[in-house]
Amino acid sequence: MTAQPPTFDELLRATQRSALHLETRDGYSTSHHAYRSWQAGEHVDPHAVWPQWRELLAPVTERGAVVQRARIVSEPISDYIRFEHAITPDLNLAAGEDVRWLPRRQASDLALPGNDFWMFDHHTVLWVHFTGDGESAGHEITDDPALVKLCSDAFQAVWERAIPHTDYRPN
Repeated sequence: MTAQPPTFDELLRATQRSALHLETRDGYSTSHHAYRSWQAGEHVDPHAVWPQWRELLAPVTERGAVVQRARIVSEPISDYIRFEHAITPDLNLAAGEDVRWLPRRQASDLALPGNDFWMFDHHTVLWVHFTGDGESAGHEITDDPALVKLCSDAFQAVWERAIPHTDYRPN
């Protein structure tokens, strides 16, 4: 019997130094009730919708691990990215993440992987797959040194150019 690969939560909980996340899409899960509510002009409390995020990140950041999220976005931004930008302070930043935004036009000369990913402690990559409609299509895990290097180099290149959340003014 083969061992089950670790889940995202297990990988994040085991993180000692860093968890890096690169997002490259202009929309995710537009069927989610929080996004639909926000589109309808309703107030969305991200902590009430995703309370587990702070709980999951707290022990990671308390032990000194860095959690960074870089988002490559088309401009003018999509409604979904506008939604993400609006909830980032109460969801991501409040949980201890550092978030940056990179306009897609500034990423044209960067070598980027074909999928979004999380990288844990610079040795494990979790590829995140989506359907064309932005719904989750599963994930896969690798510790292949060449793929880890690809993701590490790509993330660092994006991070260096990206604009901190507090300074990014979407258009």
